[in-house]
Amino acid sequence: MDLEKKIELVRRKPAEELLTEEELRQLFQTNEHPTHYIGFEISGKVHLGTGLMTAMKIKDFMEAGMKPTIFLADYHSWINNKLGGDLEAIRKVAAGYFKSAFVSLGLEEPKVRYVLASEIYDKEYWRNVVRISKATTIKRMTRCMTIMGRKEEEAVESASLLYPAMQAADIFQLGVDVAQAGMDQRKVHVLTREVAEKLKLKKPVAVHGHLLMGLQQAQRMGYEENARLDMEISAKMSKSKPETCIYVHDSEEEIKRKIGKAYCPEKVVEENPILELCEYALMRDPKKALRVERPAKFGGNAEFASVEELRKTYSEGKLHPMDLKNAVARELAVLLKPSRDYFAKRPELLKQVESVEITR
Repeated sequence: MDLEKKIELVRRKPAEELLTEEELRQLFQTNEHPTHYIGFEISGKVHLGTGLMTAMKIKDFMEAGMKPTIFLADYHSWINNKLGGDLEAIRKVAAGYFKSAFVSLGLEEPKVRYVLASEIYDKEYWRNVVRISKATTIKRMTRCMTIMGRKEEEAVESASLLYPAMQAADIFQLGVDVAQAGMDQRKVHVLTREVAEKLKLKKPVAVHGHLLMGLQQAQRMGYEENARLDMEISAKMSKSKPETCIYVHDSEEEIKRKIGKAYCPEKVVEENPILELCEYALMRDPKKALRVERPAKFGGNAEFASVEELRKTYSEGKLHPMDLKNAVARELAVLLKPSRDYFAKRPELLKQVESVEITR
């Protein structure tokens, strides 16, 4: 595969930022199979923003020749009090349900490497945590704590101060060439790249992806330094609001119900989660059209060859919200069928995570 095609695959949606393209070009010119990493807290059921968006992007990276790693961040989840702060439960769900969610979306071993964070934490790792901490300030570290999904003033446990340094140390410990994350993780990746230069460690290329909106209307959180990122973080799909997110193994009926209740005002295209699903998931492939089925008296069936055409038609009021929702629910159910079928054959995995969510 030629270099330009590889760059195109890395830049493909849902990627939004690449730090930097020049470094990525140099990497591909000297390394046919660069190593990659993306890390996740273990915090419950896997939704579209975590699972589907990640799976699509990792498949792009694999097509470009990269060797991917999914990092199951058990200590980070513990620090951030996920699953009630129960480390044993976090590890069980990480190795069982959480890993299986990605496998169900086509990210099987050995094509994808899965690493439980605490299993690779040795003396050198903790030495790097200290070195990273010494190479930055408390103020900078506090600013990076927004990667935990919190405002700076919301972090109450002192362990939270360890979190950004540990995330940077994860990248150095794995020795990866490319670090992938959502735009909400940008601060810690920038810190990692800066610290790498100071400490003469491998400096990773960073790829930051779009944060898929939840099905609710966006609310601002108050990150004044970056209004656009503030909107993305506040509006992103979150399992803390179950009715506003779609899990990768939801039934067809559940998908239709949630999409039917979603925020999708007539003629409004900006910050519209249903149109966003079309752009970043259903119509991501430029060859993939969206078919809308409706009675002849309402315009008859229609097919949209591009997101631009769909948005224009919707903004002009020529496509009703419920007709759009019905088409999206149908196509999303098809897209998620492999995951749904996978968990239907393994109900014990869903029970595993559900039992933890109930008791936490």
